[in-house]
Amino acid sequence: MLVLRPVELSDLPQLQRLAQESLLGVTSLPDDTDRLRERIIGSCDSFDKDAAVQGSENYFFVLEDLDTQRLVGCSEILATAGFDAPFYSLRNRDYTAASRELNVEHAIPALSLCHDLSGHTLLRGFHVDAALVGSHFSELLSRARLMFIGAHPQRFADSVITEIVGFSDAEGHSPFWDAVGKHFFDLPYAEAERLCGLESRTFLAELMPHYPIYVPMLPLAAQACIGRIHPDGQEAFDILEREGFKTNHYVDLFDGGPTLHARLSSIRSVVQAITASVRPGSAIDARGRYLVSNHSLRNFRAIVADLDVRAGQPVELAPAMCAALNLHEGSLIRLVAL
Repeated sequence: MLVLRPVELSDLPQLQRLAQESLLGVTSLPDDTDRLRERIIGSCDSFDKDAAVQGSENYFFVLEDLDTQRLVGCSEILATAGFDAPFYSLRNRDYTAASRELNVEHAIPALSLCHDLSGHTLLRGFHVDAALVGSHFSELLSRARLMFIGAHPQRFADSVITEIVGFSDAEGHSPFWDAVGKHFFDLPYAEAERLCGLESRTFLAELMPHYPIYVPMLPLAAQACIGRIHPDGQEAFDILEREGFKTNHYVDLFDGGPTLHARLSSIRSVVQAITASVRPGSAIDARGRYLVSNHSLRNFRAIVADLDVRAGQPVELAPAMCAALNLHEGSLIRLVAL
């Protein structure tokens, strides 16, 4: 059985393995022992914190195979993007140029450095083993974070964003970075992303151009990357799009990948989640497949389960499910249909 739970310090060696396997551009999962240790400690402190309001907390989750005790994925929530430093991105909107004398008006797409998205809750750090891509467990890894937000809404903003990794080729070259960022840093794309993971995107962002970048002046290969998803990032995008997330006018600062945005009131795993009590049982007449989580904070757990869910009645869970979720008879659970 696979279960999603908060990360623990003992997970560090396995988490570093996941970092080594993760997609280039997932800067929130750096392949560095010290940074990962800091991230784990920060997450443990966030789960332990008695937070009544949204703050600087980060909540790091891992997907564990209970039979082998092997980690097969991870994902994260940052309660407030830009809490300690501005969260920079590129605003992609038209710039209108007009001449009254010539009676001419042109709308020219332009990219402008901004930190408009500071203050939103940020989903990041999504990585799943290749063998699980396209499975219900990818859904669990991504969507259980939203169930956690729904269970503890006071800790988060009323809108959520995520940046999807933009296009780079098999050699790690990004046409967008080569056309924009590389002119300001004599660094290849892979090295710039590595520095962002180890340090912060702020120090690089502050050296980016603060005037509009007119899209038609970029090479065609770079223009084609604006809002383009890396093939290995498509699943992360598709899961959240089905949740109600939509693209907006913002793209990633370094690779031009799209940003997804949704208000809590429109996120499926928040608004369609139902609450029920647990009844342990051994013979479940399953009629549907669900994401199931407990209501805990520090001991949050979530699984995929085939169940018989009926309105207003307790939900029967097998003993192994109860054990995985740290539940007993009468405990409350949240459920969302897959």
